[in-house]
Amino acid sequence: MIRASSLDLPVQTVVPALLRALDERGCAVLAAPPGTGKTTLVPLALAGLLPQYGEVPRRVLVAEPRRMAARAAARRMAWLLGEGVGARIGFTVRGERNVSAETVVEVVTTGVLLQRLQRDPELAGVDTVVLDECHERHLDADTSMAFLLDVRAALRPELRVVAASATTDTAAWAALVGGEDGAAPVVEAQGILHPVAVEWAPPVRPVRPPHGMRVDPALLEHVAAVVRRALREKEGDVLCFLPGVGEIARVAGMLSGLDVEVLQLHGRAPAAVQDAALAPGTGRRVLLATSVAESSLTVPGVRIVVDGGLAREPRVDHARGLDALTTVRVSHAAARQRAGRAGREGPGTVYRCWSEADNAGHPRWPAPEISVADLAAFALQTACWGDPDAAGLALLDAPPAGAMGAAREVLLAVGAVAAD
Repeated sequence: MIRASSLDLPVQTVVPALLRALDERGCAVLAAPPGTGKTTLVPLALAGLLPQYGEVPRRVLVAEPRRMAARAAARRMAWLLGEGVGARIGFTVRGERNVSAETVVEVVTTGVLLQRLQRDPELAGVDTVVLDECHERHLDADTSMAFLLDVRAALRPELRVVAASATTDTAAWAALVGGEDGAAPVVEAQGILHPVAVEWAPPVRPVRPPHGMRVDPALLEHVAAVVRRALREKEGDVLCFLPGVGEIARVAGMLSGLDVEVLQLHGRAPAAVQDAALAPGTGRRVLLATSVAESSLTVPGVRIVVDGGLAREPRVDHARGLDALTTVRVSHAAARQRAGRAGREGPGTVYRCWSEADNAGHPRWPAPEISVADLAAFALQTACWGDPDAAGLALLDAPPAGAMGAAREVLLAVGAVAAD
């Protein structure tokens, strides 16, 4: 039983164009804002599970950057078809797999996709791969796309590849995916986003900028105060963005006296907590979340976003020669994504915990992981793939030579690769 009324999503108007592009070129870039249905409706259409788009059966693999998003996308698609996860819709994430012989759409994390490509480069039995949220520029996603394009060029030209992005910065992706045949077709869907009012809510007193993993406690106290203010001034649930699990726990403690349900949403949260956050609440709620809630997930009831203005990104600690997370100011692109969460179900409000003047100093886009992270794992992946220097891979950004050299030295030192 297909829940037809729930399939009335903005992306449906461009699905025919996407199908034509794949029939003609075998690859495409899909740009669709959050909430349009690109993560849930499009894979069903590509698999032939929606009669209005044709019923040619195809096996579809959808890659998500995070485990929570993969599980949630599979549950939503199964619900749209009126069945449980593990039948025609399944998922595989690290430590958990729910698929069966009848599964035709499988949602995986990009890390799982990478390992699957290493074991079976041809992806036997898979007709289409959708790389979702590719704009986030995670290293696993960039590597997966490079390997997929290699497979299309050398092994399986019939393998269809879709790069799905929540932004309209598509020209570079189209050129990359299209390769020597010219830019891939770009299919853009328009979102129906309700207006979101911006309230600039900077701290009254200066706070110290983040350093490494350290966040000034005064900023966390201010964020908690802004959450309380938002609850007084506006209706609806509150989604509050914080950089990490520690900051979420501290702000949760500061909100413990409120007569609302406070949920902590992050990648390490138990599955039951994640499920509760993604289901409608019985009363008013405050959801304290890391960047996992920026995209791929719809959190029902949210009409207010409180943005702490920080995010965590990987950086190389050159003093120790190790990869580490560091706290940075959120990019303009990510801040737009976060604000959009308040406008999914009706007019909303975003409270930004920094000043409009400070906003000009925030970066436009998040830094691609390949340009700032430790590349030892990447270098091992490319060596296993047969391209140790990654010179023949289709990547939006080439890995820095110094970082690749350091990664190679680490792999040689631990015996993971040989000199040749």
